Amino acid sequence: MASSSSYNCPCAACKFLRRKCMPGCIFAPYFPPEEPQKFANVHKIFGASNVTKLLNELLPHQREDAVNSLAYEAEARVRDPVYGCVGAISFLQRQVHRLQKELEAANADLIRYACNEVPTALPAPPGASSIQSMAPRQRPVEYNRRMGNEGGYYQAPGMPMPYNLPWNDNPSGDTDGGGGNM
Repeated sequence: MASSSSYNCPCAACKFLRRKCMPGCIFAPYFPPEEPQKFANVHKIFGASNVTKLLNELLPHQREDAVNSLAYEAEARVRDPVYGCVGAISFLQRQVHRLQKELEAANADLIRYACNEVPTALPAPPGASSIQSMAPRQRPVEYNRRMGNEGGYYQAPGMPMPYNLPWNDNPSGDTDGGGGNM
């Protein structure tokens, strides 16, 4: 990223701190003037002095990743002051665990079906059609989930999000519109 001081426009950090953006400004490559909220969040959570010290201690090729991590953590802390990133990570870990259980159950159903453990010629109970008695156990259809290589997350129907995730563009927390659901 090019330094914004060549355009006589201060970077977001210098503008926020109300100081002149010098040609060697440590913040300019990472906090462009178009993203003032990025620096505001980082400054609120970590402080400009601490960020300056951190960036000066790192090698130049490591700084962009460090700023991205700081910005992500700061945004998560602004949205959820108690848990921050840890809340999002815990939520995702619970989803992974739930999906692993669902996958194991689906694999067990497939194995039972492949091994012909599902009875296909049992007499139908009175009042039931013969097709219903021969059908394997069905799982309820869940329409509100996204899986595979598309990214996104699993959201069971009727289960509200505990808080807004940083990658969710919908600030209201409504998971039906925005945020990557299908």
